[in-house]
Amino acid sequence: MGPETFETVVAAHHPEIHRYLRRMTLRSSEAEDLSQETFLRAYRAYGALPEDANVRAWLFAIATNLFRNHVRSEKRRSTFQAAVFATRSEVGESGPDGESAYRETRTLIEEVVARLPLKQRTAFVLRKIHELDYETIARTLDCSADSARAHVFQALRKIRQSLNGHELAVTMAVRAPGRRGAGAPPPEASESEVAR
Repeated sequence: MGPETFETVVAAHHPEIHRYLRRMTLRSSEAEDLSQETFLRAYRAYGALPEDANVRAWLFAIATNLFRNHVRSEKRRSTFQAAVFATRSEVGESGPDGESAYRETRTLIEEVVARLPLKQRTAFVLRKIHELDYETIARTLDCSADSARAHVFQALRKIRQSLNGHELAVTMAVRAPGRRGAGAPPPEASESEVAR
C-alpha cells in the first residue's frame, strides 16, 4: 500500500467500523470483538492491498464478512443448545442426577480436547465444531489439506482412546436436529458405542 501507515488507517476508520458493527450486533462487547478482528485481518493483508484500493470499502467488506460468520456461528450454537436441551428432556435427564451426569460428561470431553496437541485441537475444533472444509483448515494451520485431514483423524483417534471405558451421557453425542457429525453416532447407537 502507499505511504499511509496502518496506524493512520486505524485512527481514521476504527470509530466508523465500530459504530457499524455496534448497529449490526446490538451488543457493545460483540462489536468490540468483531472490530478488533476486522483490523487484525486488515493488518495481515494491508501490504498486499493495491495502491488505488478504497480502504474504507475494503474495511467494511471485512467487517461485514466477519459479522456474517458471527451470525452463522450464533445460529449453530443456539441450534445445538436447543437440541441438547430437547434430548436431555426426552431421556429424562432434567433432574439433579441428569444435570450432574451431563456436566461430568461435558467436563471430561473438554479436558480430553484441551490435552490434544495444538494443531490437532485446532483442526478438530475447526472441522467438527465450526464445520470448515479441509482447504480452509489447511490455510489456517499453514499446511496441506491432507495434513489438515490427518490432524483431525489423529485428534479423533486420541479422543476415542482417552474416552475408552467412560460411560458418556447420550446428550453429548447430539448435534443439530437431523444432522450427524462431530463424532455423533447414528441414532440407534448405544451409549457404549458412543465411547468407542
